[in-house]
Amino acid sequence: MEASIIKEMGTQDLRESLRENELTLTKKKISHKVAELENPIEIRKIRRTVARIQTELRKRQLEESK
Repeated sequence: MEASIIKEMGTQDLRESLRENELTLTKKKISHKVAELENPIEIRKIRRTVARIQTELRKRQLEESK
């Protein structure tokens, strides 16, 4: 997911997306430990998406506190 898309999403949508992506990331990591994934690059993409979402949520939190 691109940063521009994340910035357009609402805060509640971001939180839901974060939960979904974290769950997916955990499942992919476990699957990769048990048996190799067909495309292990997916783990990296999901991890970076989670980081982008967390960054945007933190940015919004700081803006609200001002």
